[in-house]
Amino acid sequence: MTTTAPVPQISASPQRLRYGALLAMMATAFLLVTAEFLPGGLLTDIAAEIGVTPGQAGQMVTVTALAGLVVAPTIGLLLPRLDRRSLLVWMAIAATVSNVIVALAPSLPLLLVARVLLGGAISGFWSMSVTVAARIAGPQRLGRAMMFTSAGTSLATVAGIPLGVLLSEAVDWRGVFAIAAAASAVLAVALRILLPSVPAEGAARLSTLFDTFRRRGIGIGLIGHVLVVLGHFLAYTYIRVALERVHDGGTAITGGTVIVLLALFGVGGFLGNIVIGFVVDRHYRMLAVITPVVIAASVLLMNALTGSLGGIGAIAFVWGFFFASWLLIVNTWIGHRMPDRLEAGGSLVVMGFQAAIMTAAGVGGVLLDAIGVDRVYVIGAVILVVGAVLFGISSRLSRG
Repeated sequence: MTTTAPVPQISASPQRLRYGALLAMMATAFLLVTAEFLPGGLLTDIAAEIGVTPGQAGQMVTVTALAGLVVAPTIGLLLPRLDRRSLLVWMAIAATVSNVIVALAPSLPLLLVARVLLGGAISGFWSMSVTVAARIAGPQRLGRAMMFTSAGTSLATVAGIPLGVLLSEAVDWRGVFAIAAAASAVLAVALRILLPSVPAEGAARLSTLFDTFRRRGIGIGLIGHVLVVLGHFLAYTYIRVALERVHDGGTAITGGTVIVLLALFGVGGFLGNIVIGFVVDRHYRMLAVITPVVIAASVLLMNALTGSLGGIGAIAFVWGFFFASWLLIVNTWIGHRMPDRLEAGGSLVVMGFQAAIMTAAGVGGVLLDAIGVDRVYVIGAVILVVGAVLFGISSRLSRG
């Protein structure tokens, strides 16, 4: 028999936000995402030292995503009664151990094992973050609480990886992972001190995930979520290729300009989290439809405005503004639509996210070589619009 927690009650007087706890969650999200993608910035150094090709070293990112895909739907099943504060602390400890192993590993197999551990920590954190945020802020301000963790992710895309590359100039790549390990250990202590106790929802069953998915309007919305992430990453994975087509006054842009354009995407994402975070609890249904439509328009405009550097810069900012807040929007949607199934809903969201990333990376590469980046971007835009339509249908079903 599947048991679930009672539906959280929305009080007339909202509880005071625990900003210390929210900042600890934000810092943890920042560090986990930074650690996930650090190999991309340090790839050639890692490959040279352990004696493998850059392509082989790049599997450090692949196994991280694969582990995340497996852990997302199972973490609650494996640890059904563990207090969720303790679970997040253990996820930070797992990230610490992973980074220590990477810093010391002499071979690729050991590096890959360490990265599997990190992938589990990332998915475990994200799967339970909705439940913990609801306890910190109350269900009526779940979106505002999730704004902090989403902002940590966005900040990592702007500053995390460049900071890692900068540090590697002073302490080499192993030193960077050692610093990440020390920071993870500090955050494990901070989470234990600052987070409130968050009892588990109940005895978990795999059937809980299926039952959650089958709820009226939920399955369609989750499929829409997968399509939104898939359409985005189908385009964003190859944004460097798309930006290399841009010219300014007939002259191809430089690598430095590409970096600036990518930074605009990250800055837009960070600001989008803050702005959308203040309105998402009231307008999450509308945002779940508008956001993928705006991203689709941005993707198409990336094809149309290659001769306008200013136009491309504005598009990169808008694209980042909306997509970086997508997890915030969809997790708020989960929290308001099924407050008695926060863990199951959070797990399904993370599982869909990881599956979409893996599919986009695999299929996107084949499509890029076969039909070119222009058509890949059109396909991505179409998928995004379909995702928006499914969220619209989901809202109608939930009101029926």
